[in-house]
Amino acid sequence: MDLHDTSLHLDDTDGDFPVHWKSGSLKYADFKLMAEGGTAKLFTCRDINLHRVVVYKTLHSQLRGSEIEIQRFLREARVTAKLAHPGTVPVYEIGRDRNGDIYFTMKHVRGRNLRDIIQGLRDEDKKIIQLFPLEILIDSLIQICQTVAYAHDHGVIHRDLKPANILIGGFGEVLVLDWGLAKVWGEVDLDHNTIPEDADPALTPVGRRYGTPLYMAPELARGDSQIDGRVDVFSLGNILFEILTLSQLLHGNTAQEVADNLLGGDFPDPSKFDSDRQVPVVLEAICRRALNKDPRDRYPSVQAMLDSLKSYQLSGAAIG
Repeated sequence: MDLHDTSLHLDDTDGDFPVHWKSGSLKYADFKLMAEGGTAKLFTCRDINLHRVVVYKTLHSQLRGSEIEIQRFLREARVTAKLAHPGTVPVYEIGRDRNGDIYFTMKHVRGRNLRDIIQGLRDEDKKIIQLFPLEILIDSLIQICQTVAYAHDHGVIHRDLKPANILIGGFGEVLVLDWGLAKVWGEVDLDHNTIPEDADPALTPVGRRYGTPLYMAPELARGDSQIDGRVDVFSLGNILFEILTLSQLLHGNTAQEVADNLLGGDFPDPSKFDSDRQVPVVLEAICRRALNKDPRDRYPSVQAMLDSLKSYQLSGAAIG
């Protein structure tokens, strides 16, 4: 079975089912490394019972004894499974392999993450420019907001929204990934320490529950104990800034440098960041409101930000 072949074949659908079938991790074969992050590896593999390709995720071997990382891994699987929404990836199964290590499997979705799309636009890749004009990216952001608003309505804050965690599929589907840092309202986190000063600002630090320094809200960077859905509003504004300018809002070689940038002076307006790019006035206003450092001055909810984006999409009129 070709993992890259998306066509259906009779051999896949009409074959016999063995009397002695394989279950658990034993039913997966033909593993191929798909991606590798700071805490986990993702493989594509074949479910030999259902004859389909799935994504198999497991922790790095050096983290399999970490209570915090295991809890984060389990939370990602369970939150994603419970948030049944078109903007989340269906989770198929969670279990342990023959070595006792936890894994979970999910739908294999082909597409590009938003980080790579924005990089392609920066590099003036003609195909990317053609496929992802501003109106398509704003429509994608609207779909992201719909998914996050749905999560908030079900008591879940994402806390790690960033372009790398957004997947845009080949048929226009937009998926919000990596719910491992999600906060469930009413539950207390295991840890509440500060981010190491030398941490990579582009990655979610191991053992942490706050998010990625380059995209986190100021109250997360400060380590405030009381947060709400407005931390996701800030991250969505940060993503919108990057869509409008093709540049990151925050900069720094270490997490501490990024935090100083985040908590220090004012943010630049998208329209003044690059004079060669045309930034719609309404989108700039939405971006600026979402990026207020004081959460009281942001949109009160992701739904409110979503309503503004929809109004822009429908009419293009100024939003007060």
